[in-house]
Amino acid sequence: MDWTDDGIVLSARRHGESSAIVHLLTAAHGRHAGLVRGGSGKRARGIYQPGNQVRAVWRARLSEHLGSYTCELATSRAAALLNEPARLAALSAACSMAELALPEREAHVPVYLGFIALLDALEEDTWPEVYVRWELGLLTELGYGLELDKCAATGRNDQLAWVSPKSGRAVSLSAGEPYRDRMLALPAFLTDGTEAGPGEIAAGLKLTGHFLNDHLFRPFGREMPAARQRLADRFANLSTGKTGFGATTA
Repeated sequence: MDWTDDGIVLSARRHGESSAIVHLLTAAHGRHAGLVRGGSGKRARGIYQPGNQVRAVWRARLSEHLGSYTCELATSRAAALLNEPARLAALSAACSMAELALPEREAHVPVYLGFIALLDALEEDTWPEVYVRWELGLLTELGYGLELDKCAATGRNDQLAWVSPKSGRAVSLSAGEPYRDRMLALPAFLTDGTEAGPGEIAAGLKLTGHFLNDHLFRPFGREMPAARQRLADRFANLSTGKTGFGATTA
């Protein structure tokens, strides 16, 4: 059994003295693990950094076996972000989310392509909005997409301001006002494409985080990945003016 595919490194964990168990998000084979002999060594360590893009060959005697990887580095992403703490936090969050949320060995091409778009966006100032949209795409691909294009109560698409925490449907400002304490805020950049500040990004992460927890984590006794929680905390603190967390574009 063998295949060759493009992949994004999600994690590499030491196995034995010098090997590593590497999880990739691949284009055609989904989230897939494999053993890399020598993967923890100095020569290979730079290849298997989370976020790096690789060309991977996977081999095993039987399809259900762990199998082994041989990878060539295609694009180094992690090294370019070492001095960019906010962007590196987003990369770590996306890798941990993909590893925990996606079922193993099940292709999800839109999530993979969205991840590539996010990696490209990390070089731009709009990366926070792209990250939130990637999580929305993750929910959609796994069958829990939100309906943000019109009001659930009126059917109109003007003044959308809230999202029902139960149905995942948008609600207009007037229709949702009596229930605002129970609603999730719908940041404007998700409906009209306006530029988002830290407060809007924090609201977007709270919105996606609610449904990710409700559908993908809590029912299975799992918690939100720590890397993703740190990213949400970063923007929550920035939105309230707390210092010491760096600029969002840093």
